[in-house]
Amino acid sequence: MKRYARPTALSGALLLAAALAAGTLAAAPQVGQPAPPFSGVDTTGKTWSLAELKGQPVILEWTNHDCPYVRKHYDAGNMQALQKEATGQGYVWLSVISSAPGKQGHVPPAKADELTASRAAAPSAVLIDEAGTIGRAYDARTTPHMYVIDAEGRLRYMGAIDDRPTTDPADVAGAINYVRAAMTELSAGAEVPQAVTRPYGCSVKY
Repeated sequence: MKRYARPTALSGALLLAAALAAGTLAAAPQVGQPAPPFSGVDTTGKTWSLAELKGQPVILEWTNHDCPYVRKHYDAGNMQALQKEATGQGYVWLSVISSAPGKQGHVPPAKADELTASRAAAPSAVLIDEAGTIGRAYDARTTPHMYVIDAEGRLRYMGAIDDRPTTDPADVAGAINYVRAAMTELSAGAEVPQAVTRPYGCSVKY
């Protein structure tokens, strides 16, 4: 009878160390802790990194123009208004497209710029994250999925854009906008009371 070696604590530790060395295990982002570092290229070819943005608050928005939940907020003008409000307060707003080539929502840079213009959107930049590197670092699961990072580089909010998980633009008016609420608390130097919420939308198409 063929015998198989039983795993030992040592072999388990070695496997864990190898996985960490290979970068296959990553800590999930945590509110109150430093936000996961990232570097990504936008539609113009410019590289953006969190390290270089230190001193400026940042909002990350995961997006997919084919997703009805994303369309809800753009068709209602809600996302554009929030983008303008945030950048007007000194935030850097980065829209991130993590759809892989051949998957729903994937677009080349020129198409992404066309979408931005056609919707009168106002992000600071649109990052093309084809490999899903940034998305996985932030555990981005839906479109939209929102993250607010303070000027010191700490993650202060992550989750849904609001409390109405529907595709109906009419629901925007009565919703509690969690991102706006987080911005208000941070501007007052306060903690964000509802710092983590459950994101809703379409799955990110890695």
